Amino acid sequence: MGLHSLDTGNSCAEKTGLIGVQEEVEMDGQKPGSGAAALKCPQKLSHLSSPMRAIIRLRRTAQMLKKGLSPTERRTLQGDPQSKFLQRQISLGKAKLGSTSASVLSQASFEKAQYFTFDTSVQPPLTRSMKQKKRSKNPRVLYPGSSRRYLPTEQKSKAKRCLLLLVGIVCFQILNAIENLDDNLLKYDLDGLEKTMHREVFGQPLAIESIIALLKDYLSTHIHNKPLVISFHGPSGVGKSHVGWLLAKHFRSIIGHNFVLHYFTMHHCPDHASSLACQLDLSKKIGDMVTQAEIEEKIPFFILDEVEFMSLPLLETLSRFFQTNQTNEFLNAVYILISKEGGKEVTNFLLQNVSSNLSLPQSKVEELLTSLRPVLSHVHPLWGFVEIVPFVLLEKNHVQNCFYEEMMSEGIYPDTNHIESLASQLSYYVEGGRQYAVMGCKQVVAAVNLL
Repeated sequence: MGLHSLDTGNSCAEKTGLIGVQEEVEMDGQKPGSGAAALKCPQKLSHLSSPMRAIIRLRRTAQMLKKGLSPTERRTLQGDPQSKFLQRQISLGKAKLGSTSASVLSQASFEKAQYFTFDTSVQPPLTRSMKQKKRSKNPRVLYPGSSRRYLPTEQKSKAKRCLLLLVGIVCFQILNAIENLDDNLLKYDLDGLEKTMHREVFGQPLAIESIIALLKDYLSTHIHNKPLVISFHGPSGVGKSHVGWLLAKHFRSIIGHNFVLHYFTMHHCPDHASSLACQLDLSKKIGDMVTQAEIEEKIPFFILDEVEFMSLPLLETLSRFFQTNQTNEFLNAVYILISKEGGKEVTNFLLQNVSSNLSLPQSKVEELLTSLRPVLSHVHPLWGFVEIVPFVLLEKNHVQNCFYEEMMSEGIYPDTNHIESLASQLSYYVEGGRQYAVMGCKQVVAAVNLL
């Protein structure tokens, strides 16, 4: 009895499924009503098996697609998981359907299923993200009107080209200026002058380095806002006048004799001469030389020795040429002042700061200049705005070198013992185990002439 009822339920379910399929077929053929009379079993869809329910849903989906459903309803039906499961079962051959139902379902699934082929002409459907990426790369802009327009083309600014051209011109001018600086220094041959001074001047390495540095900085260009004024100070016989003579000789060979004035106060303006006449004479010489140098684009050199013998009116006249409120030609000039003023201060400072070093450290040099400038400014205010270069005392070995050079120039054989005996006859300061000549090399020439 139980088996019979089970079979009856199964047969009824199968009949209901078949009748449902037939109803769907008859609906396609426009024959309604015939399936309802033949159905004698309960018409509940839940009593059917899963494959049979899937077939019925597929048929309904196909029927609604034929009637023209909206895209939203189509996506809802396409996303039905049971429909997708039945299509997979049919493709694997696991679903057992009737001939009519199988043929109808296979045709519907064939229309919906996608099969892998090697045909590259068929492009896969674009997803929403892919469409958005493609749309973002498209530079075209759609306006509300019917016409299609494009973004305006970017035009290169002419101002940018002008700016690049201006930058190029400025860089070229800077490079040209640097080359001109090098050309000016090469023209004056300051490296050769430095070598000559180190070879012929003894015991003054710091003074030589200071002089060359000032000259290089000033002569590197022809445009200045004030003249260069260098003042040599130190005791007698330490090489101040000799350096002035070397400078005059060097620059006369470079720029000519007409642009180098070597002025000796005791020669050009002796004691019996009129102070006014000396002022007029010095002013005329400086004015004429500066004017001619400006025409030929050269920098004149004025080497003024024995400045300590100049009168106050002459110093006042000279100081006017050092001012900045002058015409351009008077700003392009180099003045070298040589004086024994401050020699006593230099000697005392050196003897009080004797050390094992062969030369004074830079800190001591700055301290010496700080103490020396007020003394010189007391003599005349012009030393308040000049470059001061101190010359220190010479040691005994420096004096021996002076004897050697002088004897060689006079054609006398420089015997070492003879030089030692001549140097021992001079007076020296003895401080810290070192000997400093009181008169430097001042008496060397006279001693050699007596030989």
